[in-house]
Amino acid sequence: MKIIILLLTLFYCVVIRSKCYSAAMEHILDILTVQHLALAVFVAVGAGMVKGIVGFAMPMIFVSGLSTFLAPELALAGLILPTLCTNVIQALRQGPSAAWNSVKKFKVFLIFGLLTLIVGAQLVRLLPLPTMLLIIGLPITLFALLQLTGVDVKLPSQTFRVAASVGAFAGFMGGLSGIWGPPTVAYLTALGTNKDDHMRIQGVIYGLGAVALTVAHLGSGVLRTETLPFSLAMVPPALLGLWLGGRVFDRIDQVVFRRATLVVLLIAGLNLVRRAAMF
Repeated sequence: MKIIILLLTLFYCVVIRSKCYSAAMEHILDILTVQHLALAVFVAVGAGMVKGIVGFAMPMIFVSGLSTFLAPELALAGLILPTLCTNVIQALRQGPSAAWNSVKKFKVFLIFGLLTLIVGAQLVRLLPLPTMLLIIGLPITLFALLQLTGVDVKLPSQTFRVAASVGAFAGFMGGLSGIWGPPTVAYLTALGTNKDDHMRIQGVIYGLGAVALTVAHLGSGVLRTETLPFSLAMVPPALLGLWLGGRVFDRIDQVVFRRATLVVLLIAGLNLVRRAAMF
């Protein structure tokens, strides 16, 4: 977590104390009120904290929270840079060597996930969005409920066939809908993955996705001159939340981590079902 403190210090020294800061604040206050900015900071800290504890759910919390008082496009812009920064830090939390070891350990899952994500992205109009949300949301909700009620759904080992199948499913659905987190988390949980590997591999997967998301929305116009300062402003509170969540993560054991992960996974699954029902 020292890297987070360093980044926050650099942000203060380089940005807050620079002449660019007042110009950036003017851009931000042109598109939202001071009250909305304060609420957005609160959402960013909360999203970062949850991510720091269980490793995922930041986009869900960001979008759900910000879209209650901001336009959907601005809410999306707000989460892009915080998601990118927090995932890089999450992946490298124990250093590049540990991150690379996790990549090698789950290479089959990652390779098949990446390949099918590319395929899925080309077929985005194949299925209606509500159908895709239900295909992901229902099994994820069922899995989390079973686990939380004492029905232990476990995979004995990471076989090539299982890793390839789950990776392909997660990647394909991610390409179609932009949602690949819940299947990934369910797979890692069913394997009984230790919490450090759990966090690192999520950081690697979501980090690669965040890079693609950033590039895509620089091209789409969501991340532009007017919205970039707001997205940048959300980075420090998100990092603060990540640091606070990381302190909790370091103090909980594998059992508590697993239960917390399942609770957040259940909420994510129910949220997907809710979104499908709203169409």
